[in-house]
Amino acid sequence: MVQMDNDYQVSTENENQVEVPAGKREQQINEIRRNGKGKAFLSSLTAGVIGSALTLGVVSYTDSFSAEKAANNETAASNEIATNSDSIQTTQVSNGNASIADIVEKASQAIVGIVNIQQQRNYFSNSSQSVESGTGSGIIFRKEGDRAYIVTNNHVIEGANEVEVSLHNGEKTSAKLVGADALTDLAVLEIDAEHVTTVVDFGDSSTLRPGDQVLAIGNPLGLDLSRTVTQGIVSAVDRSITVSTSAGEWDLNVIQTDAAINPGNSGGALINTKGEVIGINSLKISENGVEGLGFAIPSNDFIPIVNEIIENGEVVRPYLGVSLASIEEIPRMYIQDLPEDITAGAVVVNIDPESSAARAGIKVQDVIVSINGEKVENSNDLRKYLYTKLDVGDEVELGIYRDGEPTAVTLTLTSDQQGI
Repeated sequence: MVQMDNDYQVSTENENQVEVPAGKREQQINEIRRNGKGKAFLSSLTAGVIGSALTLGVVSYTDSFSAEKAANNETAASNEIATNSDSIQTTQVSNGNASIADIVEKASQAIVGIVNIQQQRNYFSNSSQSVESGTGSGIIFRKEGDRAYIVTNNHVIEGANEVEVSLHNGEKTSAKLVGADALTDLAVLEIDAEHVTTVVDFGDSSTLRPGDQVLAIGNPLGLDLSRTVTQGIVSAVDRSITVSTSAGEWDLNVIQTDAAINPGNSGGALINTKGEVIGINSLKISENGVEGLGFAIPSNDFIPIVNEIIENGEVVRPYLGVSLASIEEIPRMYIQDLPEDITAGAVVVNIDPESSAARAGIKVQDVIVSINGEKVENSNDLRKYLYTKLDVGDEVELGIYRDGEPTAVTLTLTSDQQGI
């Protein structure tokens, strides 16, 4: 944890005092009397300037809420609600000399608890009941008419039959799932706007540098510790972490931070010192002897996904129509015709019969080694190229090995389905 030392000491001792002769002292006193008002005014003005300079030069860093006076100064800003219905944009927010406590107090009002409720079947009574399956965090980022939107992680709400939202004042309300994207681990929820008093702004994550101070706000270990604040720095930017999702493996671009992130923090906010959300806390490395390795999805990565979910209810991606496994995952006996020098690629293990891959003649056990001339190392490599560099309707050329012989197949990408 970064701790700021705000102790300042001012010495009142003067070791070099000078004795003034009595005659000279009387002359000085008379001069002071003649110019008393001017001197007093200048003295007061000088003291005021020095006091102001000291006040502006010190920023208070604290883990507790600010005093009532500071809170009152923020009332107007706290009650402002963003109602812009256009796509989410990053914003520049000036907080002047707002303290960390002021920033946290305002932002915390837009951090919610997310409860994943699932139906559990009782085989003895042949009935089912709603049970809490897990909890996480979420961020209220937009208020539009009678609706308000919350962004969270997909893994927080995945499999839920119902989603309950716990607000900053303890009030609870049900939420509707607008849409989710398992691959990027993002989901958008909708609640009634009457419950919302504050929304947060998204900042520009591309401006982050290692060493920048950040705050994590969320609900670690459940709602009993709701809106817990931890402080740290950006440890690194542009990290790539391979994660397993229900849509397959994906290399997730993340911000690394040493701010404490624990189970239940998922979906919560990583905030800069302007009070802007620059990341969504998503995962941590949890191993014996490992501390301070938390990761957040950068705002510049999740904003386009969130906008698309709100607009379409889903993220539409190009679709090949195949299920794949990396070469190293397949026993060599099943691809024994493959030349020994071919050690990288993606093996087709299943084909959607209605897909463009099937129409182009792709077969099970084909080994895809390139796409549009770019080498394919594994199935994740192919998926990443497909989803980040191509669009629905694009024509692509796949380099494949079939029965040990190289060949090329050309096909047109269709819209996204479950799979590649």
